[in-house]
Amino acid sequence: MSRLLKVIEDLRVLDVEMPAQVMSCFLFVASCDNGCTTAELQVELGLTAASMSRCTDWLTGQHRSNPSRGLNLITKEVYQANKRLRYLQLTQQGRNLAKRLSTYLNG
Repeated sequence: MSRLLKVIEDLRVLDVEMPAQVMSCFLFVASCDNGCTTAELQVELGLTAASMSRCTDWLTGQHRSNPSRGLNLITKEVYQANKRLRYLQLTQQGRNLAKRLSTYLNG
């Protein structure tokens, strides 16, 4: 449990009000070696389209209520195979964080 708590505490350093859904979205994208689509994220985490959009906006630089709160941990680009979807990948900052969190969890 202490390892999981360390991960949560490290994420909350980025934004003390970060909801668990935002954390789970980041962890899911980080677990996908080559990124994922918004549809994959929605299905895997059981999110509505609106909730998924809010969470991923927060993880990019586009936080809806305060743009300066965006975390810049992921990128969200149009998915060329289906332009209604977005493709999510970690930024360098996101990869660094994912590596650090993995170290906490895996020792």
